[in-house]
Amino acid sequence: MTERKLSALAALDQRSRDIFRRLVETYIETGEPVGSRTISRILPVNLSPASVRNVMADLEDAGLIFSPHTSAGRLPTQQGLRFFVDALLELGPLAETQTAAIDKRLGESARSGRIEDTLTDATNLLSGLSSCAGVVVTPKVNPRLKHIEFVSLAPGRALVVLVGEDGTVENRSIEVPAGLPPSTLVMASNLLSSRLQGKTIDEVRRGLRDELDVIRRELDELTAKVVETGLATWSDEAAEDKRLIVRGQAHLLDSSAAMDDLERIRQLFEDLEEKREVVRLLGAAEEGEGVRIFIGAENKLFSLSGSSLILAPYRDGRQRIVGVLGVIGPTRLNYARIIPMVEYTAKAIGRLFP
Repeated sequence: MTERKLSALAALDQRSRDIFRRLVETYIETGEPVGSRTISRILPVNLSPASVRNVMADLEDAGLIFSPHTSAGRLPTQQGLRFFVDALLELGPLAETQTAAIDKRLGESARSGRIEDTLTDATNLLSGLSSCAGVVVTPKVNPRLKHIEFVSLAPGRALVVLVGEDGTVENRSIEVPAGLPPSTLVMASNLLSSRLQGKTIDEVRRGLRDELDVIRRELDELTAKVVETGLATWSDEAAEDKRLIVRGQAHLLDSSAAMDDLERIRQLFEDLEEKREVVRLLGAAEEGEGVRIFIGAENKLFSLSGSSLILAPYRDGRQRIVGVLGVIGPTRLNYARIIPMVEYTAKAIGRLFP
């Protein structure tokens, strides 16, 4: 930001701040450019549209708002949204009904005894309350294996399904030779289920080389290749110590009617598929205290989709930060409502963590 713009921000008087706040709040509510007549009607003081336009011109010079096309309406810039969040946003506590609903939902989920179930439920809960995508980065669970199965998806593709002794089910898509007979997948499934049962992914990864040598002696080369590909995929994932849970992406489509909005949402979906990069980005929120907010281009991964993130770290029973949760959505988020929601949910999770 230039020195000129910094000084312009510092020089904003109370009337300019009030008009800017009304403009942003109206934009968050409607998603449409906001005109001077609209602001003139909702201001608590009597101010003509002409006077409002003069102030809006100053706000535009300061880089806080812009005109998306030839209409008289204005929208906040990403810099403007950051200024709004940092300097003008007024946060209040959640209503008791909301905190009670969050505590009840998470408490019921916690009775399953599996913290990952509770975190998944927290992700669904945040998604539903915010109408955004809910995200959680959690320490990776490393259950002992009960069953591994290869399932044909399409020519050249198969699904590796892993079932843990604790009931967890995960899967990965892998490439297999074209024209692979179904019997090969059955043989691979049977062999791995019998040999790896009761071991963790880490134990599988450490013994991978020895196991593959035995597999090559007992099976044909094609089956061994399928087994090697499947195990390599799992062991590569197991090397990561964090897991990403995303729920509620469909909510993002509900509020996106314009084609440019739909294109940004499509880009966001693609970004979310890059799970390792998302985990690294969200993991940065573990380094700070309290809620962290990333708006638009402030995060490189989601810069093309123009998305905002509201994130808060959560702690275990010994008050160690172990993960982060929050929401991802368009920059037109209801920050005043969602920030306290994310912060409270993170604290509620901490009370349930062993």
